[in-house]
Order: sequence, then C-alpha cells, then structure tokens
Amino acid sequence: MSADQLSPLIADLHLLTVLAATRSFTEAARRLGVSKASASTRISELERTAGVLLVRRTTRSVGLTEAGQQLVNDMQPAFERISESYTAARDLVGAPRGLVRVTAPVALGRQHLAPCVATFLQRFPDIHIELELTDRFVNLASEGFDLAIRHTNAPPETHVAWVLCETRSLLLASPQYLARRGVPVHPSELAAHDCLLYLGGGHTDSWTFVRNTKRKSAKLAEKPRERVGVHITGSLKANNSEVLRDALLAGLGIGLLPDFSVPDAASESESAPLVPVLPDWQVQGFFGDRIYALRPWSAQVPKAVQCLVEHLRQSFARGFKTGLENTVAR
Repeated sequence: MSADQLSPLIADLHLLTVLAATRSFTEAARRLGVSKASASTRISELERTAGVLLVRRTTRSVGLTEAGQQLVNDMQPAFERISESYTAARDLVGAPRGLVRVTAPVALGRQHLAPCVATFLQRFPDIHIELELTDRFVNLASEGFDLAIRHTNAPPETHVAWVLCETRSLLLASPQYLARRGVPVHPSELAAHDCLLYLGGGHTDSWTFVRNTKRKSAKLAEKPRERVGVHITGSLKANNSEVLRDALLAGLGIGLLPDFSVPDAASESESAPLVPVLPDWQVQGFFGDRIYALRPWSAQVPKAVQCLVEHLRQSFARGFKTGLENTVAR
C-alpha cells in the first residue's frame, strides 16, 4: 500500500487502538472528540477497506476479533512513540500547556487536591485539567488518565510513582459515643462495640492490630510485636471516608479514617470533634502509608504532567495535621 493510500487510514487505525483500550464506542468517541455514530461508521469503513471483521459488537460489550487484536498489537507501539515524540517536541518551546486528566479519591480530592488544582491553574494558564473523583480503582491506561493520586503501601511496579507525602490511619470515635458505650482498652473489646467499616480494596469484617513499641536501644533486636485480630460489626459500611467521618461525628460508633479526612480537633467549627481510640495499637492493612502520584510507565512524561506533580509535591510536603496528637479517649 502506498503512502497516499495509507494516509487516510491513519486516523481510523488510531481509533481502533483507542477502541481496543476502552472497549466502548462511547468512551473512544469521547476520548477523540467525535460522535459515537461517527466512530462506529469509521470502524465499519475500516473493516470494509481491510476486507475482514475487526470488531465484535454486542449490546453489552465491544471486543476485537483475532485480526483486529493482531492489528492493534502491531500498531500500538508506533502510535505511543508518535505521541511521545510529538509531546517531547512541543515541550521544547514555550510555557507548559495541554490537557492533564487526573483521578483521585473523593475525600482526598475534595478536601486537599481541589485547592492545589486552583493555585496550579493560576500559575499555568495554558494547562487544562480534567479531575475525576472516585473511590473505585481506575485503570489509567484504558480510561485515558494521565495521573492518579492514591494512598497505598505499594504502588504498582508498572507505574511511575512520585511520593507526595506520608499518611496514616487513625481509629477514632466521638466523645459522646465513648461516654455512652465506654472506652475500649484492648482491641478484643471492639467486638462488643459498634464499628464503622470501610468498603473496598478487599477489606473484610475484621481488623488486625499490632501493638506500638518503642525501641530502647539501636543495638537490641526489636521483639516481635503483639498482633490481635478482631471481628467487627456495626450499622454502617461505606466506601467513602467522608461518609464514615460524618457517621463518627454523629456518634454512630468507632471507625478508621485516613488522616486527611480527620476533622481538626482545634477547629471551632466542629461541634463534635473526634478522639483517638487505642492509641497504643496500630491497625494493619487499611488505606496507605503514603500519598502517591501515579502514571503508567512511559519513556516521556509531558511537561504539563511534570509541572503538576511538582506542584503537588510542594503543596503536600507537610502532610496532614489532625490536631489529635495530644488528644486521647478516656
């Protein structure tokens, strides 16, 4: 096939690779800024020109035939390289610009990321941001995101991971709840309390606690820490830390919150501040111990993405202050 014959097909071949990643004509059309009808028509025309079926269409899903998948496998590296080369050339001159699509958890995004985005856009008026807040796991590559802000203990090895700050999980309750139900002094006592559970991430109806220990000498080997597993029950489970925070403030029970969702104990606006429960114990396996900016690995990171990551690193550098350091449930 000559270059003159191939040129009109390039855009449709690229559409096929995007369709392969999204598995949706609606999402592929949105990513490319065309109508769903246009995307479907172009794929049909590509199949007619190729003389072979490339896409399997059903009422519920879109998939590729063997021929379509082979075509995508052969073309995908070339389109990625073209995109990286174009981005690198554009970044050589002028101020950073372009669209950056970002996803983040709802609570973290509303409370801490949104103010950072506002100041960032004031500094870089030629950069545009699409921010999607969701507590579900997002596949960045297939859904077309440039960056994810997540709290985790172990970022995926297939991604570039920039550390933004440290974070921690806190077991909390309202003073009103503790006055009514009593203050637990050992994790095993939580089985008799109303506990509020975070949904998602494979979490079960149990918490595992490890006793905090202070090492007396660097020369002495650290002793294994005591571990306790507790089955918990309660009236509320939610996949959003803001919902759990509001339930804790309402006195519904004892629950875990990431520090970025904890209301400031020193704030006069909070009528029912929360206090730590079992401060000598640490809950394992919930939320993460660091906030990361994550991006699928690529040889070239757009300058706009680099600028946003650096801005977030500066903004998050001090971590999250809860004001609970000297407040303990009694």
